Amino acid sequence: MLRRLLPPAAPDPEPAAQWARGAVVGAAATVGAASLTFGLSSAAAAYFARQVVVPPRYRSEDLPVLGTSRTGEEGEPGAETVVRLPATVDTTVEGTYSLRFDAGRGHARIGAIRSWSPAEGTVTRVVEEVYSGDLSRASRGFWSGTVYPDPGAAGLPYEEVEIPIEVGPAPCWVVPAHGGPTPAGERPRMLPGPWAIMVHGRGASRMETIRAVPTARALGLTSLLISYRNDREAPPTHDFRYGLGFTEWKDVQTAISYAKSRGATQIVLFGWSMGGAIALQTADLTFYRDDIAALVLTGPVVDWFELIAHHSRTRRIPSGIGRLATNLISHPAGRMLTGLAAPVDLKALDWLSRAEHLRTRTLVLHSVDDEFVPAAGSRRLAELSPLVDFVPFTRARHTKEWNVDPRRWEDAVRSWLPQRLAEHARTTGPAPGTAAGAGSTAAEGAAGAGGPGRSRLLLNTPRPPGKKHKHLMPPLLWKKKKKKQKNK
Repeated sequence: MLRRLLPPAAPDPEPAAQWARGAVVGAAATVGAASLTFGLSSAAAAYFARQVVVPPRYRSEDLPVLGTSRTGEEGEPGAETVVRLPATVDTTVEGTYSLRFDAGRGHARIGAIRSWSPAEGTVTRVVEEVYSGDLSRASRGFWSGTVYPDPGAAGLPYEEVEIPIEVGPAPCWVVPAHGGPTPAGERPRMLPGPWAIMVHGRGASRMETIRAVPTARALGLTSLLISYRNDREAPPTHDFRYGLGFTEWKDVQTAISYAKSRGATQIVLFGWSMGGAIALQTADLTFYRDDIAALVLTGPVVDWFELIAHHSRTRRIPSGIGRLATNLISHPAGRMLTGLAAPVDLKALDWLSRAEHLRTRTLVLHSVDDEFVPAAGSRRLAELSPLVDFVPFTRARHTKEWNVDPRRWEDAVRSWLPQRLAEHARTTGPAPGTAAGAGSTAAEGAAGAGGPGRSRLLLNTPRPPGKKHKHLMPPLLWKKKKKKQKNK
């Protein structure tokens, strides 16, 4: 009876029709799954890309402070304060560091290891000095290679100055090569001779660069320790994004201009991590390029593609997502997801592919145990370019080469840099308006010391197409002068 009420069953479709219907359903499912996968991949890549270009607003206090104690009585020989910390890959490496606490307001200099208990997972280290805060009350902090809070803490005379970068005044420190700072209320005094411009890395500050100043000063260099856009000291850009060296080099160019206004005859750029990428870009693009005698780079980023691929591997992120992240950073279409005002040309920052474009003598100091920026890129750059000398370190974590082995770091710079300054002085001649050989006496005197690794002399450095002597004048002044000439 029920069978009569139902319509007659339709005949079975042809096998071809079944395949067609299955293909449509399967295609729809595949497109849906692919769309979902692409959406998830894009979201992951966008998040990864933002991790690269967004400056960290603060450092996470991820290191518990387990307590402090005093060995011996106050004033007793050998008495010292020690701090007990978890034994980590950072805290168990010998050297001098800082422990920052109380949201970064507290700053203690930490020295030698006194005891280490693998069973308890703790290490006890000497507290050499507390610059600010009450370490005995601290419960958490973070480990850092920025040993000193300011040049004065390192026993150096210094001035507080500001330089006018594109986004506003950037605070800097000037450490004279000789004598003390300019007296308060007086016009900044001229400091003729070679200058070192110190460029810190990503997420750091100018405090990071103080470690190098005593060596620079011993070689007769005045040091300018700069801040730059988006580093939490200098003003931010409207997008509050790093340019990874692609934009920050302009701030270094302004710093060079400032140094020249106070008598700089030669420039040496010191850079750490991303500061190395900034220094390389500055040497490539600045109209003051002829003034740059050398680069001294510690743990530099020489290839952002490989660095992002490295972090993809260490975080177990699929390689395709890492590649998509680099595309988002470097392509105009990625700006909506990264927040960048303009794309970053990562190819222009890839010095492994552009090694033949290097024209400045460069010393690279890099630890083979650098967990954040692998030393393989630095070593490869030295193989590709005859202008690059590579000095390897061991045991040091990222940019902590000096912290682990200050003597090796300082000796490498002291034996390498004087000869580079002397070479540069011979090939460029005295700066206009200065006495012949000004600022190069110390360099000439120590030039015979040679340098680590290879020793090469570069004569008659070629100028890139279109780069003429007019670029020695700041572009704004050059444009004004050109306009006046047209009006005439």
